[in-house]
Amino acid sequence: MTGLREVPARWRRLDTAARWPVRWQRLDPVVRDLPFGLLLLAMSLVPALHRHGTDLGAVAERPFDVSAAVAAVLESLSLALRRRWPVICLALVSLGFAVDQLGGYHLVAGTALPLAVLSAGAHLDRHRRVAAVAFTAAYVPLALALYRYGTEPAGEFLTFYLVLVLVWGVGAWLRATRAAEADRRLRVAEESRAAERTRIARELHDVVTHHVTAMIVQAEAARYLTAAPDRLDSALSSVTDTGRRAVNDLRHLLDLLDPGHGAGARTPAAGRIRGLVEQARQAGQDVDFSEEGVPAESTGSADLVAYRVVQEALTNALKHAQGARTSVRVRHGGREITVEVGTDGSGGRAKVPAGSGRGLAGLRERVGVLGGEFRAEPGPDGGFTVRARIPSGSAS
Repeated sequence: MTGLREVPARWRRLDTAARWPVRWQRLDPVVRDLPFGLLLLAMSLVPALHRHGTDLGAVAERPFDVSAAVAAVLESLSLALRRRWPVICLALVSLGFAVDQLGGYHLVAGTALPLAVLSAGAHLDRHRRVAAVAFTAAYVPLALALYRYGTEPAGEFLTFYLVLVLVWGVGAWLRATRAAEADRRLRVAEESRAAERTRIARELHDVVTHHVTAMIVQAEAARYLTAAPDRLDSALSSVTDTGRRAVNDLRHLLDLLDPGHGAGARTPAAGRIRGLVEQARQAGQDVDFSEEGVPAESTGSADLVAYRVVQEALTNALKHAQGARTSVRVRHGGREITVEVGTDGSGGRAKVPAGSGRGLAGLRERVGVLGGEFRAEPGPDGGFTVRARIPSGSAS
C-alpha cells in the first residue's frame, strides 16, 4: 500500500516541476528580469570583486563608499526594467555607469550598460532615433570628463562607443527578426483561416447543392403528377428521402467541423457511389453505372474525392441535362481510382439557377492536392464529360 501511494506523489511532483517554466513565462517581465539584477548587485558588493569591473578612462581608483553603492544599485537593479521600459532602464544604467567611472569604482555592475543598450535596441518601439541621439549626446560629455581626469587615450573612448553602437545594432536586428517572425505567424494564421473557410465552403457546396438540386428536380416533376396519386406519392417520398440524406450529410459535416461534439468522423466511401446513382435515378435521370476492380482496403482521401467527383457531376447533370442519358464509370486500379461521368446532351434543362463553377474548381483542387489529374469538358454532341484520375497510394 505504501508503494501505491508513492507513485502518484512522484507523478504529482513531476507534473509540478513541468509547470514551472510555463508559470515563469506568465510572470511580468520586470519580475523575470529582477533576479539577474540582484545577482549583479550582490557581485558588486563582494569586496573581493571590487575594482574588477569595466574600466573606461583609467580614473584613479577610490574605495567603495556610499556613491559606489548608489552606482551599483542604479546599474544592476535598473535591468529589471529593460523590457518593460527600455528607455528608463538605459537612462538609469547610464547614470550609474557615469558615477561608477568618474568615481573610479570600476564595479562589476558596469557590465549592465551593454545589456541595457542591447535591450533598448531590441525592445524600444517608438522614438528609436531620438533615443539613439540622446544617448550619444550624453556620452560625449562623459567621454570628455573621463579623458580630462583619466589617463586613457582618446581613441579608447571612440572604440567603446563603436562597441555600444554594434550592440545597439544587434538589438535592432533581434527586434526586426522578432517582428518578421510575428508577421510570418500572423500570415500563416490568416492563410490557415482562409484555407479552412475555403474547405468549409467546398464541403457545404458538395453536400447542399447535390441534395437540394435533386429535391428541386423531384419537386418539379411532382407538379405534373397530380393526376397519378401513386406516382405523386413516390415522387414526394423521394423528396423526403433526399431531404433526410441532406440532413444526415449536414450533420456529418458539422461533426467534421466540431469533432468533440459528435461521434467519430465518417468518410463517404467509393462504395456509396451506387447510392448517388440511385438518388439521381429517383430524380428522373437515366444513369448507367459500372464499376470495375476491387476497392483497396486503405485509399486515404481518394475514396472521398472519387465520391465528390461523382456527386458534383451528377448534380450538374440534373441541373443542366435533366433526363439525358448519363454514364458513370468507376475503375479501381492498383494505385489509383479512375472516375468518368458523362452526359450525351439529349436531355432538357431543369429550372434551376445556373452554376457558379465553384464545384468544378473545388474538384480540380481536391484531385490536384492528391497529385491526380482532372478534366471537365463539353462533348461534340452537346454533352459534358468529367474525368478524374485519383492516386490512392495503395499497392496492388
